[in-house]
Amino acid sequence: MQTPSDQHAYPAHWEADVVLRDGGTARIRPITADDADRLVSFYELVSDESKYYRFFAPYPRLSAKDVRRFTHHDQVDRVGLAATVGGEFIATVRYDRIDARGMPASAPADEAEVAFLVQDAHQGRGVASALLEHIAAVARERGIRRFTAEVLPANTKMIKVFTDAGYQQKRSFEDGVVRLEFGLEPTDRSLAVQHAREQRAEARSVQRLLAPGSVAVVGVGRALGGVGRSILRNILGAGFTGPVYAVNQGFPETGDTLDSVRAHRSVRDIAEPVDLAVIAVPAERVPEAVAECGEHGVQGLVVISAGYAEQGPEGRERQRALIRQARSYGMRVIGPNAFGVINTTPETRLNASLAPELPVPGRVGLFTQSGAIGIALLSALHRDGGGADGVPNPTGVSTFVSAGNRADVSGNDVMQYWYDDPHTDVALMYLETIGNPRKFARLARRTAAAKPLVVVQGARHSGITPTGHPAPVTRLPYATVSALLRQAGVIRVDTVTELVDVGLLLAGQPLPAGPRVAILGNSESLGLLSYDACLSEGLRPLPPRDLTTDATPEDFRAALAAALADDGCDAVVVTAIPWVGADGVPERPDGEALGAALRAAHATAPDKPVVVVHVELGGLAEALSAAAGTGPGSPATQRGPAPGPAAPDPGAATDDEAPPAPRTRRIPAYPAAERAVRALGEAVRYAQWRREAQRPGGVPEYEDIDERGAAADITRLLAAADAQAPGGAPRAHTLGADDTRALLARYGVDVRPTLPAPDPDTAVRAAAHLGYPVALKTTAPHLRHRADLGGVRLDLADETQLRQAYAELTGLFGTPAELRPVVQPMAPRGVDTVVRTVIDPAAGAVLTFGLAGAPSELLGDTAHRLVPVTDRDATAMVRSIRTAPLLFGWRGSAPVDTPALEELLQRVSRLVDDHPEVVDVQLEPVVVAPRGVSVLGAAVRLAPPPARDDLGPRTLPAY
Repeated sequence: MQTPSDQHAYPAHWEADVVLRDGGTARIRPITADDADRLVSFYELVSDESKYYRFFAPYPRLSAKDVRRFTHHDQVDRVGLAATVGGEFIATVRYDRIDARGMPASAPADEAEVAFLVQDAHQGRGVASALLEHIAAVARERGIRRFTAEVLPANTKMIKVFTDAGYQQKRSFEDGVVRLEFGLEPTDRSLAVQHAREQRAEARSVQRLLAPGSVAVVGVGRALGGVGRSILRNILGAGFTGPVYAVNQGFPETGDTLDSVRAHRSVRDIAEPVDLAVIAVPAERVPEAVAECGEHGVQGLVVISAGYAEQGPEGRERQRALIRQARSYGMRVIGPNAFGVINTTPETRLNASLAPELPVPGRVGLFTQSGAIGIALLSALHRDGGGADGVPNPTGVSTFVSAGNRADVSGNDVMQYWYDDPHTDVALMYLETIGNPRKFARLARRTAAAKPLVVVQGARHSGITPTGHPAPVTRLPYATVSALLRQAGVIRVDTVTELVDVGLLLAGQPLPAGPRVAILGNSESLGLLSYDACLSEGLRPLPPRDLTTDATPEDFRAALAAALADDGCDAVVVTAIPWVGADGVPERPDGEALGAALRAAHATAPDKPVVVVHVELGGLAEALSAAAGTGPGSPATQRGPAPGPAAPDPGAATDDEAPPAPRTRRIPAYPAAERAVRALGEAVRYAQWRREAQRPGGVPEYEDIDERGAAADITRLLAAADAQAPGGAPRAHTLGADDTRALLARYGVDVRPTLPAPDPDTAVRAAAHLGYPVALKTTAPHLRHRADLGGVRLDLADETQLRQAYAELTGLFGTPAELRPVVQPMAPRGVDTVVRTVIDPAAGAVLTFGLAGAPSELLGDTAHRLVPVTDRDATAMVRSIRTAPLLFGWRGSAPVDTPALEELLQRVSRLVDDHPEVVDVQLEPVVVAPRGVSVLGAAVRLAPPPARDDLGPRTLPAY
């Protein structure tokens, strides 16, 4: 007999695509009554040993009753999930709600028994770990708080799945069975485990695309100039180290060769395994090609074909179908509408792109969502980085991904790969959308702690999402997103030129130890321009040293060596112009000698960065790009902090893997002082962030915070708001003044009381109750927080002054009904500030701080941090705004109590972090006095908590 809970509709939101440990994908979905045949087929492929571990007895086949029990679920008390590849089961998991005696139960029982079965061929791929994350999320949704599992002691693999998950556990042994009990609420350890598994899986999925053992190009025509033929020739021209196959339905069945490689009519006809397929056929033929690849066991796809979401709704649906089809076979996709991928490492040498030549090998990773920008970046690194073709160069390229419509593989995935890629020291990204800012910031913080991550974002002011890029929309302004990413260690630049400039410096030079910059050269004007640029970038330049136009390369060498030896210098800017003879003709038309002299000087102190600004000095950039040292005994490879891993590299070479080439030093040369100094300024700020990141702050615990009381208040207030809503539907609710003060007081945030004053007599009584002196102010929307308009009267010492002020306000601005006047006790004088929080659907909770009025509203001078805010974050917020000097005694004023302000920021952050139902907090103004802070105005809005995708199980974006 079915209970009412049996009538629950199919929970489609439980469906998800996941990346497994080996980089392949699987689909997780609820098991339904239609899956009987799939379940039987799956069970037949499971070994007798695995069946024994599951049922504790020989269980060769499933009875009809078993099949019904395992395929009919009420989706509440009994739930089953399956992991599928190609539509067939590869693993299952189920839970059954039980009571304290272990018997079947319904809510409010909050415990369930869980059991797994994984096909032997797919064991070791992390399938059970992924299923555990998803079944735990389902259980939490259905009110289950604990799982129990009984496992045979010999089933060590399954025991490890449970023990490694990071949940708080109890373990016992009874009657020859290991009994495990664990809570399902995410813990710091379970989230850390989940994120580590996510990184390994996503990195491996990208590695399969960038370092394949074999490649097939689908859509290779016989005529020269076609896309498929061009990519085939580019792969062969780069010297790819594995087998290459050409595929086209028009090839003869008897077999043929094209450009010296075997040609096939279909991927199915290739006898050997194929790791990567590059698809360059018309969009209408792509589904057939994908099916052939999936059936052959291809691991990943690069889809060059266009005609997808960039062409409108019909193409968008075609794109969704492409990704669904590819994932059903366990394949990941770069594209569609992609420019291609490049990997210059000697072990691979892959150029599966439309770029005609393999770039100079180096240490820079590139990701772009635009093929045109990708071409520009490759050209700029080749031009500005110098170096002979094929000769390894730190400012050359390690890997390149142009993702096109970015329907599947995104910048987040490539960042996961770069994190422990031993061949990449600097990551450059051109992004047109940041689909998941919360995840991007988390991954960026982790990556930036090991190697620099430089990002330029296109379409940041237009508000237009490029067609073809599926991405959730953030409501946060670009300046806020930029600040949040800088908080995560991302180096944000505004142009592609700056992206290359900063990348060249970080790839070729060590990080500066501080902001002190020496300037020297043979041009006084260039020296002064460099000095001014340093000041604009917040650096601390030393007085420029003019070597005069008579300076020789030896003079440059000696001056640079002296500057580098100075303990008061952290970096050096060298300026150079051509030497001009008496007759006006350059005496040395090239800079080869100067380049050699500068390299020799830098070799004496390679732990300090050097940049060169030159004007029409032929050959200097090429001379500077020569390696300062490549052998293991050279100074350039022995000293100096490089912008590489700050901790032991998880991807370090093993005994079976050759280590990457030693780091070399190459001095970047720029044609303008502003470009060189801007790049140096970014390096200084990034180095400072990395030093601070090694000492992360903490979220303080305040003993006076009443978290439970606040939770009870929020539940009560939301319930009351829902009861008044039409149909009882949940909705947002702005709290009244009393409820706002009470809720904030639970977190130690005291709001000065405010009493309404609809008429002069009521105002007098309110002042008598609060105590003089008082303030009289209007709360009408057009005058609220606008002291500059005269809607506030301060320091009213008695009834006479209060009545006079009341008459002035009503005479100037309108009736009391229009002004909504209130009376408030005076606060100590200080600096007016504003504190706000907002919940963005893509980025999460954001805390904002600034000075009240024009600085924040007109000039946008605000600081932003993701919640929760640490003590170090709060300190940085207060000091990061341009008007911060007003808080620290500017022009002889009294410094205010910034520690109290920082504490207020952290208390508000705790409130929002502890209670996601608090979706908006506005504290304005917050008067920061020499002693203490006073919150004069506050507003709080509650709503049902938004979904937190960062706390849920690992999933790929839905299609």
